[in-house]
Amino acid sequence: MSGENRHRFNWMDVLWLIFLGCLAALKPEHEIHKQLVLLAIGLFQILEHRFLNLVPSRGQAYSVIIKIGLATLLVAHTGNIESSYYLIYYLPVVTAAMAFGIWATLGWTLLASGAYCSFLILALRQYRLTASGATELAINNIFFFLAAVLVNRLAEANRQQAERYRHLAEELAETNRQLERAQADARRSERLAALGQLSAGLAHEIRNPLAVIRGSAETLERQLTGADAISVELAGYISSEVNRLNVLVSRFLDFARPARLELRPSDVVAVIERALKAARERWPAVNVQVETHFPSRTTAVPLDADLAERVFINLIFNAYEAMPGGGTLRVTVSAVNQNGRRGVAVDIEDSGPGVPAENREAIFNPFFTTKESGVGLGLAIVSKIMDEHGGRITLESPANAGTRFRLFFPAE
Repeated sequence: MSGENRHRFNWMDVLWLIFLGCLAALKPEHEIHKQLVLLAIGLFQILEHRFLNLVPSRGQAYSVIIKIGLATLLVAHTGNIESSYYLIYYLPVVTAAMAFGIWATLGWTLLASGAYCSFLILALRQYRLTASGATELAINNIFFFLAAVLVNRLAEANRQQAERYRHLAEELAETNRQLERAQADARRSERLAALGQLSAGLAHEIRNPLAVIRGSAETLERQLTGADAISVELAGYISSEVNRLNVLVSRFLDFARPARLELRPSDVVAVIERALKAARERWPAVNVQVETHFPSRTTAVPLDADLAERVFINLIFNAYEAMPGGGTLRVTVSAVNQNGRRGVAVDIEDSGPGVPAENREAIFNPFFTTKESGVGLGLAIVSKIMDEHGGRITLESPANAGTRFRLFFPAE
């Protein structure tokens, strides 16, 4: 129920007014106090949700106490122990049964029963308690407890059913999220397969003319020995650019060809430490504080250690490049159970500027890059290696600025 609807009269409010209005109209010989107490009971019952919002921690207990007090006032003004309105005590009893557990419900019912029986002490000053009167009083009190237990059982069953529905809703939502991720992975795999085939074909076609250009450039350099410096420099440019293209073609082929994994039980922490060492050697002057959170026990899973090291190097190098002025690199390794699969999770988080929201969906796509000199194959190759390991890589957005990649390597 929305906050706007809670402040409107509903059909239950109307029913409360009708019932209490009928009680107020009956036995008009009683004094005005009865009508005022019934009005107070009706108003409190209708506005109870607002009271509970004002006192969220102990509101239910206070509500039961107030209802017991109002019921006692009504009975006191309508005949004490002989009042026909003693049934009003069912109101706090039912309220307690719906809000509390069985033992608390019995406690509140005992309090309501005690409030009702307190009129007996006043009555005994003037009257004698007969056997039939005692029996009737006992029956009235027993019915209080019977109603409390019955309503509490129904309320508890309703709460358990609601809890089951909540768990089912959460499981369904999680299943939907997993299905969406699986569909996204399938679409990405299809794109990768198509682009891989295209890249392989293009790379093979490009390599042949590159070999001819490179051979011609080397021959030209030898022929230009002793010639003018500009011609020699231009021939050198041709050779260096051909070498650069060869490296680019080799990366295309790395992306396109299926990897031949050599899976062996390997310690993930040891592989990460080699990648961290390589990063420190490459950027010795960058002030990056490395925080590692590794488990005390060995975290061995089936890995192709060389390809896994390539994954970590790529991600750690990207983190260093995202923090040219320094920052914090946090690497966490933990044993997890992800969707029923045991394995190892690796979180690599930097304190750089982070990935813009509009780029997160495409960050693992081939040829997508925000770097001026980048090709856009690094993360695509990382994703491909993780897929071939049967694992997964995801980009997460930390609460603060930065980027966090989470990798999952299955244990089987």
